[in-house]
Amino acid sequence: MDQQVAEAEDLVFERQDGIGRITFNRPQARNAFTFAMYERLAAICEEANRDHAIKVLVLRGAGDKAFASGTDINQFREFKTSQDAIDYENRIDRVLTTLEQCRVPTIAAINGFCTGGGAGIAAACDLRIGTRSARIGFPIARTLGNCLSMSNVSRLTALIGAARVKDLIFTARLVDAAEAASVGLLGEVVDDLAALERRADEVARLLAGHAPLTLNATKQAVARLQRRLTRDEGEDLILMCYTSQDFREGLDAFLNKRAPQWRGQ
Repeated sequence: MDQQVAEAEDLVFERQDGIGRITFNRPQARNAFTFAMYERLAAICEEANRDHAIKVLVLRGAGDKAFASGTDINQFREFKTSQDAIDYENRIDRVLTTLEQCRVPTIAAINGFCTGGGAGIAAACDLRIGTRSARIGFPIARTLGNCLSMSNVSRLTALIGAARVKDLIFTARLVDAAEAASVGLLGEVVDDLAALERRADEVARLLAGHAPLTLNATKQAVARLQRRLTRDEGEDLILMCYTSQDFREGLDAFLNKRAPQWRGQ
C-alpha cells in the first residue's frame, strides 16, 4: 500500500454542511497515533483556518474501544539521541498548539480509552463530550516513565488545576466519566456510542450556525488569559526523563508486557 494512502486511512477527514469530521482510524491499536497522524491533524486544522466554509471540527476515534491511546510506542524505538526527545516533544507541542488555536470550535467525542497523547488532544479541544465508558488519564508514571511538555502541563493545569494534574499523573490512574465531568475533563456525559455520535453532531450543527467571529474572539480571549511557558523552559525536564535508563526500561517493559523496574536513573 502506498505510504500516503496508508497515512490518509489512519486519520480520515470528511466534511459536510460546514462540519469537518476527523476520525482516528487505527481501532486495532486503540487509535494510537503515528507521527504522520499528528502531522495530518495539524494540517487539517491549518486547512480549517484557511477555508471559511469549515465552521466546526469534530474529533473521534474509530471502533468502540478508544478515542486515542496516545503515541504508538513503536515510534519511540528509533530514539537514539537527546535531540530525538526534544524533537518529539516539540512536534507534540506544535501539533496540539495548532489544534488549540484553530480558528473554528473543536469538539472531542470521547468513547473508551483516552490516554496519554490522546488525552492531550482532547484537552486541546474546546468542548469534550464523553460516554459513560470513557476513561481518561496520563498513566506515564507506570508505563514509560517519560513526562509531559511544559505546554501540555500548562494547558492541563489551566483546565483542571494544579492539584488535580499532580493527582492524575502521580497515581497514573484513569478517571471514569463521572469524575472526568466533575473536574472539567468532560463537559457532558452521554450513555453510549450511538448517543455520543448523535450529541456530537447536534452540538456541531448548533455551533456551525452561530456567529464565527464571536466564537473565534472567545477562543482568543481565553487563550490570552492563559500564560504559556516557552518550550526551552521545560527542555531540562524532557531530557531528564527521555534520556534516562528508566525510559529505556519502561519502553522495553511495555513492549514485552512486563512490569518495569524503576531505578530513578
